[in-house]
Amino acid sequence: MGKHRGDRFAGTIASVKSRAPVVGGGFAVWSGLFNAGDCTLVAVRGKEDSWNAIMAGAATGGILAARSGPQAIAVSAAFGGIILGIMEGVGAMLGKLSSDSYKPVAPQIDLPPAPTSSTPAAADPVPASGGGAPKRFFQ
Repeated sequence: MGKHRGDRFAGTIASVKSRAPVVGGGFAVWSGLFNAGDCTLVAVRGKEDSWNAIMAGAATGGILAARSGPQAIAVSAAFGGIILGIMEGVGAMLGKLSSDSYKPVAPQIDLPPAPTSSTPAAADPVPASGGGAPKRFFQ
């Protein structure tokens, strides 16, 4: 029984290894189309916002389903736009939630209480009357 299990595991690893180039190539095509669409929309619209990614996701889904007919194009485009819309929404929500943690905060310094004196005017170096020449500390 143990040997059979090892054979299945080895077969699974071999299957993953044989499919990896196909999956990687598909991801590369998807990524290339999406980024080309996103950059094109930024250039055409003149602004960089979430709508570019959503529209690029929809266009990518539609382009990749082009050989399967109009109904598949519409469904894949809708799913591409919806998935990218969800991703952009979650990203915006997380950005908003974490933005408070990056705001600068003034340091809290615990200062000792100011000394109280019975004659506050004596501690003031400027005369209360304001008259006369200012004091010169260095003569």
